[in-house]
Amino acid sequence: MNAPIGVIDSGVGGLTVVKELMRRLPNEQFLYIGDTARCPYGPRSASEVRKFTWQMAEELKAHSIKMLVVACNTATAVALESLQKKCPFPVVGVIFPGARAAIKATKRSEVCILGTSGTIQSGAYEQALKSLSSSCHIIPLACPSFVPLVESGEYEGDFAKDLVNKTLEPLLKESFDTLILGCTHYPLLQNHIEQAVGPDVTVLSSAEETADDVEEILNYFNLQRKDENTNSHIFFTTGSIPMFKTTISKWLEISNPMIEQISFK
Repeated sequence: MNAPIGVIDSGVGGLTVVKELMRRLPNEQFLYIGDTARCPYGPRSASEVRKFTWQMAEELKAHSIKMLVVACNTATAVALESLQKKCPFPVVGVIFPGARAAIKATKRSEVCILGTSGTIQSGAYEQALKSLSSSCHIIPLACPSFVPLVESGEYEGDFAKDLVNKTLEPLLKESFDTLILGCTHYPLLQNHIEQAVGPDVTVLSSAEETADDVEEILNYFNLQRKDENTNSHIFFTTGSIPMFKTTISKWLEISNPMIEQISFK
């Protein structure tokens, strides 16, 4: 089936998932919406996040997508269930794949979760982890400054490193061997985070496991594109195109990405 796959996020973070999807599914076309004008979603109410997520889903539905990937942990936490019930195509989130990856990786059943305030407060990761391993010891930590840092584009220098170190200070007294990057923006800070928690901790995102789920669903429903994709991936943003383009070009290594601006009421 030659329809595109839709991917949505509050900003540029979901590009970390798109990168893995593009690597694994080179024949597929992806339509991506980054709601950068209303980012971050973490401090917003559940009803507001649900509304924004549905607006993006409806926009991509109008483009006749065959599957939707909610590449935002906060949106997954509050809107995935309603999307899966009401959308006429398969919908995949990023929380359960992230939890599954952590349970596979941990040797001591001690898992730390970094996420937005909204994701941490929802308890969605704890629920997913406990459903996979009832004995898992979970250490959640909200990192509200990380998403604005990534969206600003200043995520590689000393300022970012110092901010990450300060934010993760409460973890110095905790015991864990696996850490989930429970926000799709956080892999852009992964080097700083790995340095802060040390070499004995496995730091992972949900991108690879999410790509597993997408590939499995495509095969199960016979939705995969058989021939080579000749259509460009399309990226929509509600915010600044130049900043959005810089991140796409850098992270996805697309020299001249096709970007369109959209707006929601």
